[in-house]
Amino acid sequence: MKAVRIHATGGPKQLVYEDIPVPTVKPNEVLVQNECIGVNFIDTYHRSGLYKLELPAILGREGSGKVVAVGEQATNLKIGDRVTYFSPNSYAQFTSVPQHNIYVLPDGIDYETAAAYTLQGLTAHYLVRSTFALKSGDTCLIQAGAGGLGQALIQMAKIIGAHVITTVSTPEKEQLVRNLGADYVINYRDVPEFSGKVRELTNGKGVDVVYDGVGASTWMQSLKSLRPLGYLCLVGNASGPVPPIDPLLLSANGSVFITRPTLADYIRQSGEMQSRCKEIFQWIADGKLKLSSKTSYPLERVSEAHEALEGRTSIGKNFITTTKIKKKKSIIIQLI
Repeated sequence: MKAVRIHATGGPKQLVYEDIPVPTVKPNEVLVQNECIGVNFIDTYHRSGLYKLELPAILGREGSGKVVAVGEQATNLKIGDRVTYFSPNSYAQFTSVPQHNIYVLPDGIDYETAAAYTLQGLTAHYLVRSTFALKSGDTCLIQAGAGGLGQALIQMAKIIGAHVITTVSTPEKEQLVRNLGADYVINYRDVPEFSGKVRELTNGKGVDVVYDGVGASTWMQSLKSLRPLGYLCLVGNASGPVPPIDPLLLSANGSVFITRPTLADYIRQSGEMQSRCKEIFQWIADGKLKLSSKTSYPLERVSEAHEALEGRTSIGKNFITTTKIKKKKSIIIQLI
């Protein structure tokens, strides 16, 4: 099969499109023929070496497609199931996936929508439902609202009934997030010290929670935007990692809380991914959650997607599509 791997860490040129064997399916796994693969910032962190992987490594953490082989212990799935998953090694034509990391798609959900709302959708869901459980009437600040995660967060926060302030970097992105329902939009290129604007918008109180996936360039202003006892949820490093934080900053800014959550810990329990996906895809079916912008790249050009993400030029969700190949009889079997 074709896959994209890194043999050394570094820039986008380290992404190598090459032939490797189709993965062997373990008893508790299924083999998915990928149709659509999500590109996320975590992929750039693995490529650069910020997050360590054993090399050589296939990148990617989510995908959607059809089940083409089933391990004998993966009794909840069958050949032909249309699925989405959160699991490593998705930059490939085929990926072996543990059955507990898979969700069978409802009718009417296409593969692009599925891949758009798996990693980023699950992340947004645990942030608003669990990390800081938003309630109707709460006010949140969402950094980088025009990105894939930001768009999901804005829409989910509005579904819950929260007030949404979000930051963007261009006028084009301002209009996009307003269309998604954001109540207030701040262009942080125009207002780099945006915490003052946030306090103005909240009558001096500050927000209940900040969801910050930008990191180095925004975290301090995010901290200063919080109300006393507010929560700063650091969920990414788009502008670089956050430096070590002096605990005295927390008390000086109102005894606030900081957390650095990760998706794996919020779907650790059996069935938790599936229960979160059920609500996400029901919102999609009801028309409450929409994919407003997307860019698709063929698997062999995934480096362009990385460049767009890191250059902050992308809007919405970036995808990889796989090159169709002839299915082999040795793959389309029920493993026993």
